[in-house]
Amino acid sequence: MILKAFKEKSNRKYVNNLLTTRQPAVNNNKVKTIAVLLNTSEFHEFEVFRVYFKELNLTSPKHKIVAFTIDDKLEHNKWNTHFSPKDFGWKGTIKNLDLQAFIEEPFDMLICFYKNDVLQLNMITAASKANFKVGISKNDERLYDLIIDVDLKDINIFKQELKKYLNILNKL
Repeated sequence: MILKAFKEKSNRKYVNNLLTTRQPAVNNNKVKTIAVLLNTSEFHEFEVFRVYFKELNLTSPKHKIVAFTIDDKLEHNKWNTHFSPKDFGWKGTIKNLDLQAFIEEPFDMLICFYKNDVLQLNMITAASKANFKVGISKNDERLYDLIIDVDLKDINIFKQELKKYLNILNKL
């Protein structure tokens, strides 16, 4: 139990270091590849995002949906990649190769569709090499370039607002 607390503290310190040294590098490039980060205990309707990408005429095969689950035995064939707390080590190390590849992939946009303050999700968001990060949580505003503060059940409002802001920022 004590080791778990120390591990969590070391990972929080890692996230904080990433966020304090983060240099937002948002550019004017159009969005072509999108990644979505979900928490399955909050939202599990992943297909909504695939349909939304088609509506926006974003049909790249490189789109990814990654899900975080507390229960590692959960059926995971719905998502491109899934991960759980056991995939994280000390000081921000990632034990899952698929998750490490996801972090290293330079997506044009990362959508973080979760509200709860979960250390592992924050770690992935902070470490991601995505160019433009969109979130719905105001827990730590340093994580995102754009925050659309809506409830998880208001997915249609989120989609409308995201499309509006992407048009304003000339990303579509």
